[in-house]
Amino acid sequence: MRLPPATHLREGSVEERYELIRAEEASFSVVKMCEWLEVSRSGYYDWLTRPPTAAAERRELLGLKVKAIFDDSRGTYGARRVARVLRHAGEVVSLRLIRRLMAELGLVPAAPRPYKRTTIADKALAAIADHLGRDFSAAAPGVKLVGDITYVRTWEGWLYLATVIDCFSRRIIGWAMADHMRASLICDALEMAATNTEFAPGVIFHSDRGTQYSSREFAACCRRLNVTQSMGRTGICWDNALAESFFASLKNELIYRIVLPTRNKARLAIAEYIEVFYNRQRLHSANDYKTPAQVEADHHNNRIAA
Repeated sequence: MRLPPATHLREGSVEERYELIRAEEASFSVVKMCEWLEVSRSGYYDWLTRPPTAAAERRELLGLKVKAIFDDSRGTYGARRVARVLRHAGEVVSLRLIRRLMAELGLVPAAPRPYKRTTIADKALAAIADHLGRDFSAAAPGVKLVGDITYVRTWEGWLYLATVIDCFSRRIIGWAMADHMRASLICDALEMAATNTEFAPGVIFHSDRGTQYSSREFAACCRRLNVTQSMGRTGICWDNALAESFFASLKNELIYRIVLPTRNKARLAIAEYIEVFYNRQRLHSANDYKTPAQVEADHHNNRIAA
């Protein structure tokens, strides 16, 4: 880092300028840096030997907590989620402070990648209505479900993942993986969802207009489970944004950060991410920063209390 005699370096507090001098002592003369930053050399040396203030000690402790929360999130939490965890623990912190601490500690969460269209629409598809209209809220579990298919590259070839998400809690209630993307894959995911969650009468399952979701096999599966099909428009990712959002999180927070030599390794990693991390540990902004498991537990407890 170069320290030119620039005005912007003198904009911070005196203590912040002292911190900068201490960080750059190996690269620059203390005399020169004190001159550039318009602080006295004697003041700097007094500051070095002064016991840390209560504010400095709290900031250091807060930095340790921020680092621990970031690590527990597997490097996925940004400043907003870190701040929420701290506030739940009773800390009084501002978002600006957490952002600054994360920048100082070099904590950069996984960033999303551009959306790519993968749906292949069936041109002969009979009209199936969109029963959600981009409204992904639900009053209770098992009322509105969304699903989609994505693919994961391994050294052995592609692994395909189908999911079913409950709109009420954002929990992944059904999923299936295979080396193909035939209709049986999405049927397996929906049947798992029916096992894990009690479907409400008239439950809606929403998807894109891919050939698997428009197949006779999947239509028969929906009828057997008393599920009403719903579909968004072709090529409009926002019509199934909830499902797309999960895949973005999965890939940014897991797939793009690990090596997957085999499909079996990918299966194990994805299953662990879904059941251990995503459903039970990861805070969701749409859930007021609660986990899906916590949202469902709160709903169950409220029903018992009522």
